[in-house]
Amino acid sequence: MSKSIYISATEARSGKSAVVLGVMQLLMAHVRKVAIFRPIISDNDTRDHDIDLILRQFKLTIPYENTYAYKLGEAKRMLNEGKQALLLENTLNKFKELESEYDFVLCEGTDYLGGEAALEFEMNAAIVSNLGCPVLAVVNGQKKDTEDIRESSLSTIETFEEKGLEVMAVIINRTGNDVPDSITADIRNSVRSEHPPLIYAIPDEKSLGNPTINDVVKWLGASVLYGHGRLDTQIDDILVAAMHITNYLEYIAEGSLIVTPGDRSDIVLASLASRLSTSYPDISGIVLTGGLQPPVNVHRLIEGWTGVPVPILSVPGHTYKSALILNGLHGTIDPENPMKIASALGLFESCINTEELRSRMVSAESTRITPLMFEYTLIEKAKVRPQRIVLPESASERILQATDILIRRGVADIILLGDPDTVHKQASDIGVNLGNAQIIAPTKSEYFNDYVQTYLEARKHKGVTLDMAHDRMSDPTYFATMMVHKGHADGMVSGSITTTAQTIRPAFEFVKPKPGASIVSSVFLMCQNDKVLVYGDCAVNPNPNAEQLAEIAISSAETASIFGIDPKVAMLSYSTGDSGTGEDVEKVILATRIAKEKAPALALEGPLQYDAAIDPDVASTKLPGSPVAGHATVFIFPDLNTGNNTYKAVQRSVPGSVAIGPILQGLNKPVNDLSRGCTVRDIVNTVAITAIQAQAEATKNTRK
Repeated sequence: MSKSIYISATEARSGKSAVVLGVMQLLMAHVRKVAIFRPIISDNDTRDHDIDLILRQFKLTIPYENTYAYKLGEAKRMLNEGKQALLLENTLNKFKELESEYDFVLCEGTDYLGGEAALEFEMNAAIVSNLGCPVLAVVNGQKKDTEDIRESSLSTIETFEEKGLEVMAVIINRTGNDVPDSITADIRNSVRSEHPPLIYAIPDEKSLGNPTINDVVKWLGASVLYGHGRLDTQIDDILVAAMHITNYLEYIAEGSLIVTPGDRSDIVLASLASRLSTSYPDISGIVLTGGLQPPVNVHRLIEGWTGVPVPILSVPGHTYKSALILNGLHGTIDPENPMKIASALGLFESCINTEELRSRMVSAESTRITPLMFEYTLIEKAKVRPQRIVLPESASERILQATDILIRRGVADIILLGDPDTVHKQASDIGVNLGNAQIIAPTKSEYFNDYVQTYLEARKHKGVTLDMAHDRMSDPTYFATMMVHKGHADGMVSGSITTTAQTIRPAFEFVKPKPGASIVSSVFLMCQNDKVLVYGDCAVNPNPNAEQLAEIAISSAETASIFGIDPKVAMLSYSTGDSGTGEDVEKVILATRIAKEKAPALALEGPLQYDAAIDPDVASTKLPGSPVAGHATVFIFPDLNTGNNTYKAVQRSVPGSVAIGPILQGLNKPVNDLSRGCTVRDIVNTVAITAIQAQAEATKNTRK
């Protein structure tokens, strides 16, 4: 089995960074410890872009100085001085250090920005030959017709193979709309090799190649006057504004970056007004040149404008110089831009047969599961059969940002609740693309009156009147829950700006527990460095009795199975076996007996102390011979106080631990709650979890 791969382009601007990102995501999902290594990086004074992206995106702890061998200028000097052998030896030594410490090393070749493509290719070929890595070649398909791409791909394969290198795969990146899908099969059939490489094609995605306002800040050394939170806004073109506004406005296009002298207050105000007008396209930002800024009263006017809709930058250079620099501006995928990262990963996953590529790169998977592996698995499971997930909190920026990511990666079909015009405007203001998300205003929905009547029938025994039912269904959380209840959505996620009670109360009122279930409970998926554990109940039931505790145990085991965790259930107490006595211990003993009677095939043990449940050495002393003790994967706490404190203690004290949840279980349909302090990543994970629960429910109903 190879423990490394060398990703090499043959020319600049091939989109190699996006490919490296996609391959690293694939590796991290299946290999426990992966390193990034670039033998030669550019001569920039700052950290290498691709190394920094990978280290930060995947939270790798490799010291930066260990991730590369030489800078390009130094490598060229060594070659000119006849020191190629020394260059190769030192590069190999650094590579071998990483290889000895990590399970897999992803190597990335040079960027071809040094102006000597032939020399760089020879360097890459010599290095990869010395390292002994198979090659994944990235061929630039941008602005090339089918025949050009075919010839370029075959030439690349032939050139590498002539040097004795194994070409494992070729990714033709940034292909145009006129290039047929059959190009990959055509190239594969044309390769004269006993083991032809895998061939894939990825279309050109404008959003990945386009620069952002943040790129402008870096390139021009600009200071940000307004719109600090909008720096990931994408730029489609550059528009130098020098004419009168009555003429200038006719040239505005979608995504235009307006470049104008800083003393042109008329252009600035007209540009801001155009951004707020539905009659004109949305510009991306404004660059004020010459080190000039609008006068104080104009500043005051802008500052009083609620939510300045676009970023405004100031640069010292004059207009011509600034425009000249901007004409060479190109987009990068930065760790600060999760939307671009999501786009890159979504595109990679949709165009590459990831299982085929993974099996060619890595023949053996890790048996240990890292948090990143588990999160990747969640996304992949959800994508198999996308479910309709409704998010009622469209007023939350985090929800809109998560929606963008979920749609880009194809995790679920998203339904947002709110006024469509308001939601689209807010999304535009924060630079979010809602894609094909469905947006529904509850009171204007064709189902509204039916929902009102359904709620009235379900709750009239509690004194609910028609007016009360109307008010309830006007509430987005109630409406979203009713969508799930009526089958117009497959699951609901809420809680980023509402309380847990507000999120789950509607579900308790009319979604109700599953047949045969008497209690709704919750679990957290505790992702640790090398395993995933299930903790329940840590969020809903304060002090369950023995019957309820048994039901929580069985439900938690079912939830574990849904997410690919082999359930071995530990009923926790301050006593192991018959070592202790007391009312609390007796409750766990009774709950264990009830659970075993209801689910005799389930691996379940109790009472167990936590150390005896998780540590094989302790278990061999306290409860020898138990199939669960020391190997538990599902931990059932005797009460909410114990469970909630324990999960938070583990989350904060175990390095790298990630708590995903709470995940509600026992309901007829999947409804899940978010913490009000949740991150965008938390929302994405919870939607994926809800979608997987919905898949499981659909499968179960099909079997009935």
